Amino acid sequence: MASPDRYSEYAPAPYSGTRGSFSVHFRQKANGAALYAAMCLGLLFFCVPLYYMFTTSFKAEPEVFAMPVHWIPRSFLPQNYVDAFLAAPFPRYFWNSLLVAVIVVGSTVLFSALAGYGFAKFDFPGRRLAFLFILSTMMIPFQVLLIPLFVVVHQLGWTNSYAGLIIPGALSAFGVFLMRQACLTLPDELMDAARIDGAREVGIFIRIVLPLLKPAIATLAILTFLGSWNNFLWPLIVVTKDELFTLPVGMTVFQQPMQAPYWTYIMAVSTVATLPVVIVFLLLQRYFIEGVVVSGLKG
Repeated sequence: MASPDRYSEYAPAPYSGTRGSFSVHFRQKANGAALYAAMCLGLLFFCVPLYYMFTTSFKAEPEVFAMPVHWIPRSFLPQNYVDAFLAAPFPRYFWNSLLVAVIVVGSTVLFSALAGYGFAKFDFPGRRLAFLFILSTMMIPFQVLLIPLFVVVHQLGWTNSYAGLIIPGALSAFGVFLMRQACLTLPDELMDAARIDGAREVGIFIRIVLPLLKPAIATLAILTFLGSWNNFLWPLIVVTKDELFTLPVGMTVFQQPMQAPYWTYIMAVSTVATLPVVIVFLLLQRYFIEGVVVSGLKG
């Protein structure tokens, strides 16, 4: 008769129970629920001010300060938008902001891509020192440069002009850094193969490098557009002519000295001012996260 030990290797493993697997599964579910709860709280944190801005734009002025807060307007006044845009030439201000932002975005993306590609793929004397110098300019607050920059712009005759609004923001140290980091992820074999095939450097940059930099370009475009569109301090200083005001500067018409601000009009114009930023982000959002991730892959 065969010994029981002979078949012990074919016996099933002892039942370990479901306690451990249930604990792991429960922990995963709990972590997922906590993550979604945190995301919902973050979404609520960012959406509540936008909702308040939107609803306040339809309120009567006394209702703005009502306590408790009226989250739904008691008096629904779409006329606030009409009155706000008739109080000043806001279509002109809107056009000025859009024109300045588009040109600043285009020039920043172009020059940053060229500089970033050069720092990443070409070896020349002083490359590292020059790149460190560019990075060091990011540590200087803009307020420190405000007076010297205004003096230079004034001496060049660019005050009260589109040049004074656009040219100081046409270059970006952060843009150079972002594009350089993105270019470091591109394989050198692609450029070498193109050179062997007889392609020139300009053609390589336009046909090969730029298409591969779409995520980084989209990221830089969104951030630059947002910064230019919301820029208030520099246009306030460099421009005094009403026809050159940008949208943030034009909104000061509702905050005159010795007068209470017209909050409903301010909220109405602010609601309209958020639309271009939202549109730009929706158009480029699929590249945005990828561009942020790619920019930190290599140092």
